Amino acid sequence: MGALTQVGKLATLSWEVLRAIFKRPFQFREWIQQCWFFASVTILPTALVAIPFGAVIALQLGSLTQQIGAQSFTGAASALAIVQQASPLITALLVAGAGGSAVCADIGARKIREEIDAMEVLGVNPIQRLIVPRVLAAIVVSVLLNGLVSVVGVLGGYFFNVVMQGGTPGAYLASFNALAQVPDLWVSEIKALLYGFVAGVVAAFRGLNPAGGPKGVGDAVNQAVVITFLLLFLINVVLTAIYLRIVPPKAM
Repeated sequence: MGALTQVGKLATLSWEVLRAIFKRPFQFREWIQQCWFFASVTILPTALVAIPFGAVIALQLGSLTQQIGAQSFTGAASALAIVQQASPLITALLVAGAGGSAVCADIGARKIREEIDAMEVLGVNPIQRLIVPRVLAAIVVSVLLNGLVSVVGVLGGYFFNVVMQGGTPGAYLASFNALAQVPDLWVSEIKALLYGFVAGVVAAFRGLNPAGGPKGVGDAVNQAVVITFLLLFLINVVLTAIYLRIVPPKAM
């Protein structure tokens, strides 16, 4: 029952955040500051993680395609794996791990200092004032970083496939053009958007409900990261299954 209660509270907070997004006044300055914060702590780590991730995918798929005699499809397989699966997950994990943990710690510290309660007494909605700008910042930065990771990952895969495994640039690009389609990019961006929303809401939820004291805030940060990771992988499975059912594969 305790777990179901927490799920219900998280769903309620998600609905309240969605409703508060369209209410005025919108905290534009706070949103810009949070976007800058998320970007500053995630851009470099995300780019650095995308390079080896793309390299590993390209090397593994390149070795596999050589064994079955399908080297010409290495580009399409590695690029689609990076764009559809790796890019949104890498982005969301770093947004949740770096930005989400900071958001949870900030909200949790405000909660134990009773700043949230003071805002409610003064008639200020803490969700509209504090949570909405942070959730929107996580969404915007996740979508933008997803594009960056896709480009860096595909370029890294191209380099390692062509240079390390002796593949041909023409075959790599031709197979990618033959099998990739625009919905692949759209589903990647939709995943990044949902992942950013989940990361922001979970971080805010755990920050608003610490166990008490500084130790409770630290535990809430750890719980927020773990819960976000679990939800992201679950959502990824569901969205991938729906996408494969709805969007037909591109004909050769």
